[in-house]
Amino acid sequence: MGFALIAVWIMISRFWRVCLLLVLVVFLAACQATEAPLEFAPDGKIVESAIALQLGRTQARLSEQLKATLPKLEIKQIQVKTLEPIVISELPAYHLQGTYNVTLTLPRQTVTQKKNAFEIYLQRQSEGKTWRLLQREVKDGQAGETQWSSYLIESDIESNLGE
Repeated sequence: MGFALIAVWIMISRFWRVCLLLVLVVFLAACQATEAPLEFAPDGKIVESAIALQLGRTQARLSEQLKATLPKLEIKQIQVKTLEPIVISELPAYHLQGTYNVTLTLPRQTVTQKKNAFEIYLQRQSEGKTWRLLQREVKDGQAGETQWSSYLIESDIESNLGE
Protein backbone atom coordinates (compact mmCIF):
# COMPACT_ATOMS: atom_id res chain seq x y z
CA MET A 1 0.00 0.00 0.00
CA GLY A 2 2.82 2.40 0.90
CA PHE A 3 4.58 1.68 -2.40
CA ALA A 4 1.39 2.43 -4.35
CA LEU A 5 1.02 5.81 -2.60
CA ILE A 6 4.62 6.71 -3.41
CA ALA A 7 4.10 5.71 -7.06
CA VAL A 8 0.92 7.82 -7.27
CA TRP A 9 2.70 10.78 -5.60
CA ILE A 10 5.58 10.53 -8.14
CA MET A 11 3.11 10.44 -11.06
CA ILE A 12 1.23 13.50 -9.71
CA SER A 13 4.55 15.26 -9.14
CA ARG A 14 5.62 14.54 -12.73
CA PHE A 15 2.24 15.73 -14.00
CA TRP A 16 2.66 19.10 -12.27
CA ARG A 17 6.23 19.45 -13.53
CA VAL A 18 5.05 18.81 -17.09
CA CYS A 19 2.22 21.35 -16.63
CA LEU A 20 4.67 23.92 -15.27
CA LEU A 21 7.03 23.27 -18.17
CA LEU A 22 4.20 23.73 -20.69
CA VAL A 23 3.16 27.02 -19.05
CA LEU A 24 6.76 28.27 -19.21
CA VAL A 25 7.03 27.32 -22.88
CA VAL A 26 3.81 29.21 -23.67
CA PHE A 27 5.01 32.32 -21.81
CA LEU A 28 8.41 32.24 -23.50
CA ALA A 29 6.80 31.88 -26.91
CA ALA A 30 4.52 34.84 -26.17
CA CYS A 31 7.52 36.96 -25.17
CA GLN A 32 9.10 36.40 -28.58
CA ALA A 33 6.27 37.75 -30.72
CA THR A 34 6.88 37.56 -34.45
CA GLU A 35 5.33 40.95 -35.18
CA ALA A 36 4.70 44.30 -33.56
CA PRO A 37 1.28 44.94 -32.03
CA LEU A 38 -0.93 47.21 -34.17
CA GLU A 39 -2.12 49.18 -31.14
CA PHE A 40 1.40 50.61 -30.78
CA ALA A 41 1.67 51.68 -34.44
CA PRO A 42 2.93 55.22 -35.07
CA ASP A 43 0.45 58.09 -35.20
CA GLY A 44 0.02 60.52 -38.09
CA LYS A 45 2.47 63.08 -36.69
CA ILE A 46 5.25 60.47 -36.50
CA VAL A 47 4.49 59.29 -40.05
CA GLU A 48 4.60 62.89 -41.30
CA SER A 49 7.89 63.51 -39.47
CA ALA A 50 9.38 60.31 -40.91
CA ILE A 51 8.39 61.23 -44.47
CA ALA A 52 9.79 64.73 -43.93
CA LEU A 53 13.05 63.27 -42.61
CA GLN A 54 13.38 60.84 -45.51
CA LEU A 55 12.51 63.50 -48.10
CA GLY A 56 14.73 66.08 -46.39
CA ARG A 57 17.72 63.73 -46.44
CA THR A 58 17.18 63.07 -50.16
CA GLN A 59 16.77 66.77 -50.92
CA ALA A 60 19.92 67.63 -48.94
CA ARG A 61 22.01 65.14 -50.97
CA LEU A 62 20.53 66.43 -54.23
CA SER A 63 21.03 70.10 -53.29
CA GLU A 64 24.63 69.38 -52.30
CA GLN A 65 25.36 67.68 -55.62
CA LEU A 66 23.73 70.50 -57.59
CA LYS A 67 25.15 73.19 -55.30
CA ALA A 68 21.60 74.54 -54.95
CA THR A 69 19.60 75.95 -52.07
CA LEU A 70 17.60 73.49 -50.02
CA PRO A 71 13.88 73.94 -50.71
CA LYS A 72 11.37 74.42 -47.92
CA LEU A 73 9.12 71.32 -47.72
CA GLU A 74 5.48 71.16 -46.72
CA ILE A 75 3.91 67.71 -46.54
CA LYS A 76 0.13 67.30 -46.63
CA GLN A 77 -2.60 64.72 -47.21
CA ILE A 78 -0.75 61.60 -46.14
CA GLN A 79 -2.68 58.44 -46.94
CA VAL A 80 -1.34 55.22 -45.45
CA LYS A 81 -2.47 52.36 -47.67
CA THR A 82 -0.68 49.49 -45.92
CA LEU A 83 0.57 49.11 -42.37
CA GLU A 84 2.49 45.91 -41.74
CA PRO A 85 3.80 45.05 -38.26
CA ILE A 86 7.22 43.37 -38.44
CA VAL A 87 10.29 42.75 -36.29
CA ILE A 88 13.70 44.22 -37.20
CA SER A 89 16.77 43.55 -35.07
CA GLU A 90 14.57 41.87 -32.47
CA LEU A 91 12.47 45.02 -31.93
CA PRO A 92 8.93 45.68 -33.15
CA ALA A 93 8.75 47.82 -36.28
CA TYR A 94 6.19 48.94 -38.84
CA HIS A 95 6.38 48.94 -42.63
CA LEU A 96 4.11 51.65 -44.07
CA GLN A 97 3.25 52.44 -47.67
CA GLY A 98 1.03 55.13 -49.10
CA THR A 99 0.96 58.53 -50.75
CA TYR A 100 1.40 62.18 -49.79
CA ASN A 101 1.37 65.65 -51.36
CA VAL A 102 4.37 67.94 -51.02
CA THR A 103 4.94 71.61 -51.75
CA LEU A 104 8.54 72.60 -52.47
CA THR A 105 9.28 76.29 -52.00
CA LEU A 106 12.34 77.18 -54.06
CA PRO A 107 13.99 80.62 -54.32
CA ARG A 108 12.17 81.47 -57.58
CA GLN A 109 9.13 79.20 -57.61
CA THR A 110 6.83 76.95 -55.67
CA VAL A 111 6.12 73.43 -56.92
CA THR A 112 3.39 71.12 -55.66
CA GLN A 113 3.60 67.40 -56.29
CA LYS A 114 0.55 65.21 -55.63
CA LYS A 115 0.19 61.52 -54.89
CA ASN A 116 3.90 60.87 -54.23
CA ALA A 117 4.42 57.27 -53.15
CA PHE A 118 6.23 56.55 -49.91
CA GLU A 119 7.57 53.46 -48.23
CA ILE A 120 8.98 53.79 -44.74
CA TYR A 121 10.04 51.54 -41.89
CA LEU A 122 9.48 52.91 -38.39
CA GLN A 123 10.64 51.47 -35.11
CA ARG A 124 9.80 52.59 -31.59
CA GLN A 125 12.85 52.40 -29.38
CA SER A 126 12.86 49.94 -26.52
CA GLU A 127 12.18 52.62 -23.89
CA GLY A 128 9.12 53.67 -25.93
CA LYS A 129 9.85 57.42 -25.92
CA THR A 130 11.27 57.93 -29.40
CA TRP A 131 10.78 56.66 -32.93
CA ARG A 132 13.42 55.97 -35.56
CA LEU A 133 13.26 55.88 -39.34
CA LEU A 134 14.94 52.74 -40.66
CA GLN A 135 16.44 52.59 -44.12
CA ARG A 136 17.46 49.31 -45.71
CA GLU A 137 20.96 49.16 -47.18
CA VAL A 138 22.51 46.24 -49.01
CA LYS A 139 26.16 45.66 -48.16
CA ASP A 140 28.56 45.92 -51.09
CA GLY A 141 29.34 42.53 -52.60
CA GLN A 142 26.87 40.69 -50.37
CA ALA A 143 23.62 40.67 -52.32
CA GLY A 144 21.52 38.79 -49.79
CA GLU A 145 22.59 40.58 -46.60
CA THR A 146 20.51 43.54 -45.43
CA GLN A 147 21.78 46.17 -43.04
CA TRP A 148 19.58 48.86 -41.50
CA SER A 149 20.50 52.49 -40.91
CA SER A 150 18.55 54.25 -38.21
CA TYR A 151 17.67 57.95 -37.92
CA LEU A 152 16.03 59.62 -34.94
CA ILE A 153 12.67 61.17 -35.76
CA GLU A 154 12.41 64.53 -34.05
CA SER A 155 9.12 65.18 -32.30
CA ASP A 156 8.94 68.63 -33.93
CA ILE A 157 8.32 68.36 -37.68
CA GLU A 158 9.93 71.74 -38.34
CA SER A 159 13.35 70.47 -37.20
CA ASN A 160 13.23 67.81 -39.92
CA LEU A 161 12.55 70.35 -42.63
CA GLY A 162 15.76 72.29 -42.12
CA GLU A 163 14.07 75.42 -40.78
